Amino acid sequence: MQVADVTEKWTNRINTVTLGATREQGGTRGRTVTVGGETTLPFLTFEGEIPNRPAIAGLVADVVPDGWPDVLTAAVGDAIRSPAAWARRCVDDLGVDLICLKLLGADPSGRNLPPGECAKAVRAVLEAVDVPLIIWGCGDENKDNEVLPECSQAARGENCLLGSATEKNYRTMAAIGQADKHKLIGEAPVDINIAKQVNILLQDAGFDLNDVVMNQVTAALGYGFDYVYTIFERVRIAGLKGDRHMALPQIANVGWEAWKVKEALADEDVLPGWGKLKERGPRWEAATAAGYLQAGADIIVLAHPDAIKVTRESIGELMG
Repeated sequence: MQVADVTEKWTNRINTVTLGATREQGGTRGRTVTVGGETTLPFLTFEGEIPNRPAIAGLVADVVPDGWPDVLTAAVGDAIRSPAAWARRCVDDLGVDLICLKLLGADPSGRNLPPGECAKAVRAVLEAVDVPLIIWGCGDENKDNEVLPECSQAARGENCLLGSATEKNYRTMAAIGQADKHKLIGEAPVDINIAKQVNILLQDAGFDLNDVVMNQVTAALGYGFDYVYTIFERVRIAGLKGDRHMALPQIANVGWEAWKVKEALADEDVLPGWGKLKERGPRWEAATAAGYLQAGADIIVLAHPDAIKVTRESIGELMG
């Protein structure tokens, strides 16, 4: 009896995006990171090509994050008080591929740091490590419109990934990305139609979609994860089928979101039978990351050292 060939045949390739610029390319990075380029769904190497393995970005904040549990801040250690030291630990001790600098200090509801202070943090991290850098705003669009242009200029020529471009600020982000030679994160509120619209708007503003990475506003495991998973998956399938506005790499900001939920915050005195938070917290983060990798994430942002280790090992096993 002949067995039918049930392998999927896709018609398109996901864009490749390279981050970081070496000295020969006008920057100061010691290496670059390339993501994307797939012709098949995640890890199905028997159906197509996966030329670049998913990359892990170590999450670093410019100020000590409020609300993080002791098990996470203790795992980061004293380095948490200095973004430069924190970045060095991520690279030297944890072996991350990139650094994701969250400009938390700019948040108007928090420290409300001025753009110049945020730019100093960017320069400090660039001087401390030589891996590519993701620069992510605080999430307040008005403040980010003030902060990101100055931070972009501070990293001019380093080919960073700037976040995020939305329906409201895409013109500003496209302008600074083009001026300072950076890539952009296109962000949508877990809506596949808006995700495509943001990419179209960026293209209409003159920004090359080959320089865009998509973000679907990551949800933690148990808190809308299943729905966001389907958005990641639908974006990847649409891209593989030939939709050029969806054939872009994707990023999942797991470390920032996973530590906001009670399962990663409350110890066993609050959740009896759930086990110690010291073990449960990083596992919750790693499990969330594993799901997004299967959904089509090309860059995973992680915070806890143990979650970084587990995810790196998982990627190695899945990539063979």
